[in-house]
Amino acid sequence: MLRILNVLAIVALVGSAVYAYSIKYATLYQAERMAKLKRELQSETDSVAMLRAEWSHVANPVRIEVLADKYLGGQVMQLSQITTFAGLPEKAARGDEIGAKLQDLGLAEPTNTPAAASAFSATPAAPKPATPAAPKPATPVALKPATSGR
Repeated sequence: MLRILNVLAIVALVGSAVYAYSIKYATLYQAERMAKLKRELQSETDSVAMLRAEWSHVANPVRIEVLADKYLGGQVMQLSQITTFAGLPEKAARGDEIGAKLQDLGLAEPTNTPAAASAFSATPAAPKPATPAAPKPATPVALKPATSGR
């Protein structure tokens, strides 16, 4: 019995050592991964800073003015080029382009479809003439006088 307890104690000791080492190596792995992510973050931050510096150089108004004069032969803006909102032309009206194309093709007229044609009939049913519905006569409504609850 004493030997069984000694073997169980040794197995428990080895198991706890394996568990402790697995935690240690998992912690080291996570620390290395965190350090790698910090380096990547710093690299991205440096890249963003470099791109911002490049953009400020590219978007510099003095540089753009020099390039515009060199390549576009820029002219000085005249006062007559400035207008008010009322001087702008009206927005073009948008039409029904598909409807206009159908009308050009002669397909804009409504078609006569059979309303109650049987699936087995060879001749389509004649369309019913449209009749306007007669208006219903208005019924008089008796109004009660308002009573105050005072």
